[in-house]
Amino acid sequence: MTILTVGSIAFDDIKTPDAYGMRQLGGSATYFSLAASYLAGVRIVAVVGDDFTTDDESILTDKGICTAGLERAQGKTFSYGGEYHSDLNLRTTHFTELGVFENFSPKIPDHYHDTPYLFLGNIAPKIQLEVLGKLKRPKLVAADTMNFWIEGEPRSLSQVLSAIDILLVNDSEAQAITGETNLVGAGRELIRRGPRIAVLKKGEHGALLFSEGIFFSIPSFPLLAVADPTGAGDSFAGGFFGYLSATEEQSVGNLRRAMAVGTVMASFCVEKFGVSGLLHLSSEDLHNRYRELQSYISFQDLDIDFIPHQRE
Repeated sequence: MTILTVGSIAFDDIKTPDAYGMRQLGGSATYFSLAASYLAGVRIVAVVGDDFTTDDESILTDKGICTAGLERAQGKTFSYGGEYHSDLNLRTTHFTELGVFENFSPKIPDHYHDTPYLFLGNIAPKIQLEVLGKLKRPKLVAADTMNFWIEGEPRSLSQVLSAIDILLVNDSEAQAITGETNLVGAGRELIRRGPRIAVLKKGEHGALLFSEGIFFSIPSFPLLAVADPTGAGDSFAGGFFGYLSATEEQSVGNLRRAMAVGTVMASFCVEKFGVSGLLHLSSEDLHNRYRELQSYISFQDLDIDFIPHQRE
């Protein structure tokens, strides 16, 4: 199956306690597409500037990602500069330069219009709705968002929630949308607002999935070292949504497997700097890490009997 993703492509300047990289290819559409490409065909719609080279594009096309929807505009590609501290959960933003992304209006190639699976990156809700209006109804639509849109365009975001099947956000975004401080309450409130499925990403603490009558929690993959957390959430989304589109099934069991695949893809992403952890994975790499994660969280064959304590 094939996924259409609409989002940002960026150049990142990232500093961590151990490394510094300038002009690293990034952006939500980039990380999502690279992760999803191991599971499904991917078509991308995004805008880049005239500083985006054929070598930059080849990082995507070498993974089989279709870039016919990549618009080239005069100006600079969206760029971001940030620094992670010794606690990698803490990040300082040094600059955000929207460049050509500031006036992004997605241009959907004609042969993209019947793409069966759609992932809307964390672009403006009005643009997400614009994309939905241009396409034949996909089989499955997922979306991401961010605090900037949650605070600035709540009405449009509410329309997006009622039009999609799956929402993937981090824990603080879920709390901001719903006003619920408890994550279980936030997840349940999200599915009351429209999407059938809500996934709450919690970084190093894993992820939660909510649907009607369904709850599932999965930890992150235990790593001895994290090189660069950038793109972890988008890589998770690429693995999760890529697996659902490849299998064309949304049963409880398959949703759980998709959560595990998303966790695996995020773990490969953060092990290396920038997108490099997503570029050269084999089927064996993915399979082995999936099985390893499964061994950590499965306990159904470890039955015990709870014997009531006998008081003296």
